[in-house]
Amino acid sequence: MDLARKLRNQLTGVPLGVLLSLCAAHCCNDTLQAVITALYPMLKTELSLDFTQIGIVTLIYQIAASIFQPVVGLVFDKHPKPWSLWMGMAFTTCGIIMLAFINSFGGLLLTVTLVGLGSSVLHPEASRIASVCSHGKRGLAQSVFQVGGNFGSSIGPLLVALLVAPYGRKFVLLFLIVSAIAFAVMGHIIKWFRTYIREQKRNRDKTASRHSMPLSRAKTFWVIIAIMVLIISKYTYMACMTSYYTFYTIDVFGAGVSASQIYLFVFVVSTAVGTLVGGPFGDRYGRKVVIWVSILGAAPFALALPYVSLPWAVACSFFAGFMLSSAFPAILLYAQELLPNHLGAISGLFFGFAFGIGGIASAVIGNYADTYGIEAVFRACSYAPLFGVVAFALPRLKPSKEV
Repeated sequence: MDLARKLRNQLTGVPLGVLLSLCAAHCCNDTLQAVITALYPMLKTELSLDFTQIGIVTLIYQIAASIFQPVVGLVFDKHPKPWSLWMGMAFTTCGIIMLAFINSFGGLLLTVTLVGLGSSVLHPEASRIASVCSHGKRGLAQSVFQVGGNFGSSIGPLLVALLVAPYGRKFVLLFLIVSAIAFAVMGHIIKWFRTYIREQKRNRDKTASRHSMPLSRAKTFWVIIAIMVLIISKYTYMACMTSYYTFYTIDVFGAGVSASQIYLFVFVVSTAVGTLVGGPFGDRYGRKVVIWVSILGAAPFALALPYVSLPWAVACSFFAGFMLSSAFPAILLYAQELLPNHLGAISGLFFGFAFGIGGIASAVIGNYADTYGIEAVFRACSYAPLFGVVAFALPRLKPSKEV
C-alpha cells in the first residue's frame, strides 16, 4: 500500500496515458532496431561478412542515427511538429521491409541507414515530449520513456530467435506488426502534443521566458566534455556487448545461435531494469550520485566476465548492464539542467553522440576481433567502465523542476 501511494504521488499531474504511449512507442522503435544486431550471425553467414564488415554496418547505422539527432532536436525545438514521430517510424518501417530481401553488403548498408534515420527522429522528439509532460518528475518520465526502449531492445533478439532464426530472414516481415502498433500508439501522443503546441502558442508571452543556466558558459563547456567522456566509457562497453556478445557465447562456450540470442536478451533486460531505477533515484538523490555509482559500479562485473564460466558470465552481463544503464537518464537530465532552454537539442546531441560512439566503437572492435579474436575483445573492453572516474569532477546541481 505504501509503495502504491508513493507511486501515485510521484505521478500526480503527469498525463500517464501520454507517458505510457511514449514508453510503448520507444519499445516498438527499439524492438525494430534490435532486429538488425540480432540478425548479425545470420547476415554474416548469408552475405559472407567478416567482423570488420559487421563493425562497418554498425558504424553506418549509428552515424545515420547520431548525426541527424541534434539537428532534428534543434529544428523541432524552434518549429515543433506533432507528426514528427510518424515520420521517423516511416523510415524505420521501410528499412525493416528491405532487411527481409537484401542480398548484398551495399543493400544492408542502405537498410541500416533508413532505420538509423528513423531513430534520429524518434529519440530527440519523444524525449522532449517526455520532459514537457513530466510536471517536474523529469527523472521518472525519462526512465519510463527510456525503459520502453530498453525493453524493446531486449525482446527484439528474443523474437528473432523464436520467429526468424528457425525459419529464414523473410520472416522479418512479421515485425511489421510491431510497426503498426507503433503508428497506433503514436496517434495518442500526437493528439496530446498538438494540443500542447496550441496552448504554447496561445501563451507565447508567458512561455517565451528563458531559464537561467546554473553554471557559467566556460564551466558548462568543460562539464559537457566530462559528460561526453562518461558516454564514451558507457557506450564503448555497450557496443561490445550488443554487437559481439552473441559471437562471444558462440565461440567461447559453443552456444547455438538461438541460445546466444537468449543470453543477449538477459543482458538487454538488465539495461531496461537499470534505466527504470536510475531516473527516479536521480530525482531523489541527485544526478551526480547516480552517474558515478552506476558507471563505476559496472566495472567489477565487466572485469570479471571474460574469465568466468557461462552461468557466471550471464550473471556478470546482467549486473554490468543494470549498473551502466541506470546512468543514462541521469546523464541526459543533468545535461538538460545545464542548458534548460534547449531540451530537444540536448536530447538529440546526447542520444546522437551515444549512438555515434557506439558505432565507432563497434567498427574498431570488429577490426580488433578479426585480428586478435573475440576473447581478446572482451578482455580489452572490460576496462572501459573504469573511465567513469571522471564523474567525480561533475559539480552537484540542484534538480530543476522547469521544463
